[in-house]
Amino acid sequence: MKTNILAWLQEGTITVPSLLFSEYRNLNLNETELVLLLNILTFLEKGNEFPTPEELSARMTISIADCNEMLRRLIQRGFIEIIDSYSTEGIRYETYSVNPLWEKLVDQFLISKKMVNKLEKKTEETDLYTCFEKEFGRPLSPFECESLGMWMDDDHHDPIIIKAALREAVMSGKLNFRYIDRILFEWKKNGIRTIDQAKNHGLKFRQKQVQKGNVKEDTHQPSVPFYNWLEQ
Repeated sequence: MKTNILAWLQEGTITVPSLLFSEYRNLNLNETELVLLLNILTFLEKGNEFPTPEELSARMTISIADCNEMLRRLIQRGFIEIIDSYSTEGIRYETYSVNPLWEKLVDQFLISKKMVNKLEKKTEETDLYTCFEKEFGRPLSPFECESLGMWMDDDHHDPIIIKAALREAVMSGKLNFRYIDRILFEWKKNGIRTIDQAKNHGLKFRQKQVQKGNVKEDTHQPSVPFYNWLEQ
């Protein structure tokens, strides 16, 4: 029993990126091609750098001829390559390299990541329009929609920052696009890029107003003074 367990342990293990299993379909690989690549990786891990079609086929449910043809196609499609290597004695021999596979996997990961980011951005933009319409209590006009688009596309304001500027305008009782645009302008000029930075920046302005005596007591006004961005 112990001998069998030791033999099992001596077979070793291989490390395969989980990304390969989630993205192989997007790489236009089928399951048989994936298993063939995994077997090549296993042979490489054990020191057999150029397994024959016979050795690979013996581990699979495909014939030697089919295995040979599949290897040829994988090479043509740029998933594996045959490179020349030399022993310490200067003897030339051939080896398989799976570096092309890893390169394709990295490229696919970046493409998938870009698509996810694009989808997230689209969702954020839709949510942003919804927030504005909710606060304004009406559908946005074409001009207002264009302004929102310009803030994101031309001025490169993050939707989160635009929402913060909207909240600032609501709290200040000055709910209009000109006021919000001025807030965003001031924040960009002062390098404000996060919610915390925006809060701290607004707080400093309000404290400055209090110190200068510019804020008057009024029972009909909010107890917290607000900064008038349009006066800058």
